Amino acid sequence: MALTKVEKRIRIKRRVRGKISGSAELPRLSVFKSNKEIYAQLVDDKDGKTLVSASSREKGVDAKGTKTEVSAAVGKAIAAKAKAAGIESVVFDRNGFVYHGRVKALADGAREAGLKF
Repeated sequence: MALTKVEKRIRIKRRVRGKISGSAELPRLSVFKSNKEIYAQLVDDKDGKTLVSASSREKGVDAKGTKTEVSAAVGKAIAAKAKAAGIESVVFDRNGFVYHGRVKALADGAREAGLKF
């Protein structure tokens, strides 16, 4: 029986999450994308808390242009919030999505704004 697209992504996600985890000093930058929106959050896995989050639905994020341009803006927003919270380095978690297109744009936007990973 063939796996669906979502089942494949979840399988990849579980495999990656077995290898990486976030802490208060080095949180995990988790990315989720739906067909319309994109979300990013910095997670401390040891305490099970979300430290900072940003999404394309927030008012502070400039949601104009293509979905890829919006993703880059979300990356810059999460980096700015992380800097304000005193976080400079993160571990990137693509959440089973291919590192291409909107996910790559978000990562590049975060790097451009000064986040290290």
